[in-house]
Amino acid sequence: MYLVKTPQFIQCLFPNFVWHLPTEEKVIHLTFDDGPIPEVTPWVLDQLATYEAKATFFCVGDNLRKHGDVAQMVADQGHALGNHTFNHLNGWATDNIPYFHNIRHCAHLVQSDLFRPPYGRLRPKQAQFLQRHYHIVMWDVLSGDFDPNVSPQQCFENVVQYAGAGSIVVFHDSIKAIDKLHYALPRVLDYFSSHGYRFEGIYSEALPALQPIARRA
Repeated sequence: MYLVKTPQFIQCLFPNFVWHLPTEEKVIHLTFDDGPIPEVTPWVLDQLATYEAKATFFCVGDNLRKHGDVAQMVADQGHALGNHTFNHLNGWATDNIPYFHNIRHCAHLVQSDLFRPPYGRLRPKQAQFLQRHYHIVMWDVLSGDFDPNVSPQQCFENVVQYAGAGSIVVFHDSIKAIDKLHYALPRVLDYFSSHGYRFEGIYSEALPALQPIARRA
């Protein structure tokens, strides 16, 4: 089970996570998880280029290892890159030290202080440690493109209904999501562009400086 729109009370429970980027301007931040892969990511880049849109790609380290040329395409076109662990690990199901090592393994391939936990799942101790080194970027809108029970049309409608100024929207540049992505992404880009929005990546210089997390007595 998941929520398409992240409730405000959940965002307030974890104020050190980045859920959206407050603004009065018509700006939306599209993000793509789980790539890069040659079957999907270049197509995503073509769609973004059509609308002069920038986005953020949270990369799985093993895909970076296998498809470094695709990752270079992402960087060369001015998009932001982030860390999504090396093996797409679930923080709830992984002990802390192996989890941190897996993130560090990915960090050798992507130089970024942006991190998104796969499935959005982190243990409290994991979050406490990672906040010293990364901006933990979550979302306020899930497209649902990963869900086999969601239609391509519903995926599009999820974004149109709930995204607005400053929203961080999750898509996936993955084989699992490809059918829904092919339908929804061009329509999302067209819909919001026609309503005066622009699309920007998430760059660390636009985020608050990382602060050490005080230890509890």
